[in-house]
Amino acid sequence: MNTFGHKLRISTFGESHGKAIGCIIDGLPAGLYIDEGRIFQELQRRQGGGHFSTQRKESENFEILSGVFQSYSTGAPIAIIIYNKDIKSKDYENIKDIFRPSHADWTYFNKYGIRDYRGGGRSSARESAARVCAGSIAKMLLEHFEIFTHSGIFAIGNLIAQNIDFNFAKTSEIHALDSQLEPQQKELILETKKNLDSIGGIALIQAYGKIPVGLGEGLYHKLDSQIGNLMMGLNGVKAVEIGLGTKSSQKKGSQNNDMMNQNGFTSNNHGGILGGMSSGENIDLKVYFKPTPSIFITQQTQNIYGQQTNINLKGRHDPCIAIRGSIVCEHLLALILADMLLLNTSAKIEYLEKIYFSKN
Repeated sequence: MNTFGHKLRISTFGESHGKAIGCIIDGLPAGLYIDEGRIFQELQRRQGGGHFSTQRKESENFEILSGVFQSYSTGAPIAIIIYNKDIKSKDYENIKDIFRPSHADWTYFNKYGIRDYRGGGRSSARESAARVCAGSIAKMLLEHFEIFTHSGIFAIGNLIAQNIDFNFAKTSEIHALDSQLEPQQKELILETKKNLDSIGGIALIQAYGKIPVGLGEGLYHKLDSQIGNLMMGLNGVKAVEIGLGTKSSQKKGSQNNDMMNQNGFTSNNHGGILGGMSSGENIDLKVYFKPTPSIFITQQTQNIYGQQTNINLKGRHDPCIAIRGSIVCEHLLALILADMLLLNTSAKIEYLEKIYFSKN
């Protein structure tokens, strides 16, 4: 399936080396100011640059085809398209019959019987640009209600941030959260790249501001389950933690519980989510990315005929997908919260009364 959300529904389309990628945003309320410059800015953040991301440099010029009039949402579906320009499909011709280790080539071919070898087709991270477009608009909706999201790199390999500074991450070439650790993280990425290899990483994503209590549904559409759903649906993600995460399994209840006083919670081990709903605290999550499967070391694999062979990749690939992935995750969290915000409008009868009785 290529659609996410209940009230705010997002569908994406397109392939890595196809003519275009894009998204359709359905369910957005009319009257929201749509800042196209902001969308472009967010796409540029995702694109990355320098020696720390892929050398594929798309212009990321997009067109809004519908749903916006004079810079405001009309209530109709918003369609956005981004044309692919910087395509080098010839880089993949030597592997058109060969499965790339740890890529989706194997599963896609066996499921659909079609081999789109041009950069991975639909399974390519290129598709995530469409999610950033949709997420940018979701951020505009959230910010209208003073809810914000930001992100950064918590770890590269075993180099784990000790100091968290989201403002520094906005200026860092690798979105590093720890200014003191950034030089070492950069060095590790470049050394790994020099050795024709790749490295994994962890992104830290946070929502903050005036987060209302109660976003999320109690059983079958929990806020945390939807976070897991959408984050794990992003290419390269292998694990998601909320709040204290796996460390909570090593604690006693007296250590893990978040006590309360007259001002609210005194800690946030729960990461802003209790019972599948937002607690009003910051929503904190870590997203774990595997190393980029596209490496330039000779590897043993299999071709579509079931024969063992070796593979030598060409092309342009990220040495660490967590870097650009952190930006995508930030927008995915915005999509989830925007959907939950709209769902929450019918949680109580008085909410509907305020809408319909106020007209009398």
